[in-house]
Amino acid sequence: MSKSVCDLPMGDSPAPVDLPHFPTRQQAVVWRNWELVPVRRLARVLDASPKEVVALAAEMGLRTPPRVGKEWLARGYCTLIRSNWHLLPYGQILELLGWSADQLDYALREEDFLWTKLGKHKPAAEAIRFAPLTPEQVRQTRQLRASARRHFGNIDEGREHEAAFAFLRQYGATKPRVGRPGGSPFDLRLIYSYYATYGDPLLHPEVDPYPDGLLARYAALGVNAVWLQGILYALYPWDAFPRLSVGWETRLANLSRLVQRAARHGIGVYLYLNEPRGLPVGGFEDRPELKGFEFSGVSTLCTSLPEVQRFLRQGAEHVFRQVPGLAGAFTITMSENPTSCISRWKSARECPRCSKRRPAEVVAEVNRLLAEGVHAANAGARVLVWTWAWQAEWEQEAVGLLPSDVDLMCVSEWGLPTRVGGVEGSVVDYSVSWVGPSERSIRLWRHAQARGLRTIAKVQVNNSWELSAVPYLPTPDLVEQHLNRLREVGVNGLMLSWTVGGYPGGNLALIDRPSAELAVELFGSRAAPLVQQAWRAFSRAFQELPFDCSVIYRSPLNTGPANLLHLRPTGYEATMVQGFPYDDLTTWRGIYPENVFERQLRKLSRGWRRGLDQLSGARRLVPQAKRKHLEDLDRVAQAAYCHFRSTYLQVRYVRARDSLRQGARRAATLGAIAREEVELARRLHAIMQRDSRIGFEAANHYSYTLNDLKEKVIQCEWLQRQLSSRKAERKA
Repeated sequence: MSKSVCDLPMGDSPAPVDLPHFPTRQQAVVWRNWELVPVRRLARVLDASPKEVVALAAEMGLRTPPRVGKEWLARGYCTLIRSNWHLLPYGQILELLGWSADQLDYALREEDFLWTKLGKHKPAAEAIRFAPLTPEQVRQTRQLRASARRHFGNIDEGREHEAAFAFLRQYGATKPRVGRPGGSPFDLRLIYSYYATYGDPLLHPEVDPYPDGLLARYAALGVNAVWLQGILYALYPWDAFPRLSVGWETRLANLSRLVQRAARHGIGVYLYLNEPRGLPVGGFEDRPELKGFEFSGVSTLCTSLPEVQRFLRQGAEHVFRQVPGLAGAFTITMSENPTSCISRWKSARECPRCSKRRPAEVVAEVNRLLAEGVHAANAGARVLVWTWAWQAEWEQEAVGLLPSDVDLMCVSEWGLPTRVGGVEGSVVDYSVSWVGPSERSIRLWRHAQARGLRTIAKVQVNNSWELSAVPYLPTPDLVEQHLNRLREVGVNGLMLSWTVGGYPGGNLALIDRPSAELAVELFGSRAAPLVQQAWRAFSRAFQELPFDCSVIYRSPLNTGPANLLHLRPTGYEATMVQGFPYDDLTTWRGIYPENVFERQLRKLSRGWRRGLDQLSGARRLVPQAKRKHLEDLDRVAQAAYCHFRSTYLQVRYVRARDSLRQGARRAATLGAIAREEVELARRLHAIMQRDSRIGFEAANHYSYTLNDLKEKVIQCEWLQRQLSSRKAERKA
């Protein structure tokens, strides 16, 4: 049965965040969607005529007629959903996207935890319909337009700039090239597409996750494997839930074509299996006996049941038999997605069957069943068992229970002790600022090697959630040190990225080559020493980042200057990476006291600025033919600085705003912060116009748009006016 708007999740439905810098909320809708969706569609959403919508845009100083980017609805829908989450109710969001309720429900569940990133609640936004502006709203709109013109002038009408998604044009059809043979000990170099859509890429071949140009670029850098998500019920006709399997033939046909194309480049294709995937609670009406426990509107499939076990084994076998060229799969058995009854750590006690079993037994069993299915169809395919989020008290036992024909993959730096600003913590997930491997991962690899299993290190080479808005972090010293340590440990392969970090360049060349050699090749022998000095400065500065899971996932690091400054506390809790940081300093800072958190971010931004200064000295020494490489590095490093500095300023702002002391000094501090935020937003806007990679990450799409950065400027100017008027009132 198809879903309706009423079936979509709402959570606790809080009031939307106020946007007082826009005279009306209809103008906010136009601003945030301008040039992202066609005018006629925007007009339908607002129940207006196209002429009325264009007039609203023109009155705010937006470019008319608009140049609508065709890729947004196909490749930028996560950005559109986030931009309208606090503005529009579900019905209008569906109209804006041109989606059914089923499509949105699937995206919220399967688009890499999108519902979690949105806060697990839908703000209770009221429908917005067009209405003529009042005289006062016209006056306020003129003020808004004046702010936009003052800071951005006629840039939209000037020379051509690089549009969003322009980087896609670099990766069209290219003749296959065999990758570097090299002498590297890493026989597997597995990576995710720099820009694939995440949720269901195999159903829509027109949005190709791996075009030939991208595959050729990877092969030239030594990458020999790529991966994409595979959801078993969408690839295998499971008679228990036949509706979920609709389209499986199309998906497997597209997967088969991808496997054949990738093979011509010397690249194997791997599936990510996070199984058995939990299903909406209401989906078990016909098969209630298969339910495990309920979690956040989803029920697990109990893997202690023979029918679910058969599904895992037969489903994996079906996929690998239908697509015989598949190179392998990797698994996660403990994730944010509810899968087995023990997948949510301590929740196994809620299942009468699994509560009587050891977690290690269940985890090993799930992996064994999937491996049996894969190897029944293709004995040569590799199955990588990823220990992500396994618990220390039973992970050694689980490794001992695994079959002998799988590889063991650990996050290299998981559990690595950290000490930043005198505060002790540890790496949960992965990091570039802290160099692995950890003792915990080494112990697990040693245990697996003693059993004869091959071992894989999951690393982030180009970037991480510490900053995902740039294609790569210019910190090769840290990456090179990490790779050298892994060579010493003797792991057999590398998984080079999650969805973040798949850029076909940047630090990937370090897999087979030293950074000193790379610097000479890219920048010439005279400029190379200065570039290396800048790299060292960036690497040292990055180690000042106050690392903590809460910091990297929930602070403004990944949204940077695009995150708004609020005059009063919003009351909202910061959400997962590239969702909504809001103004939630308590969540942002994680394990760090406020003063330490602020101090470390200041150190990070100042140290990074020293690297930029050193980089500028290399410009006159770079040969003309190599200048494009330095310009690329400079744009990326400048964009990173905007994010780091803005995060520091936002911490200062919230601390000053929420201090007990009121008065002129507090207002002056807030005003000064707003002015610097304006400059950072303008600076990042200019970089983004020249480089469409900035702000983009595959699973989250764009963290912000050009109009989001312009909105930040408008909002900061509105904020300064409010602070000035309050100061005048106090004097009066």
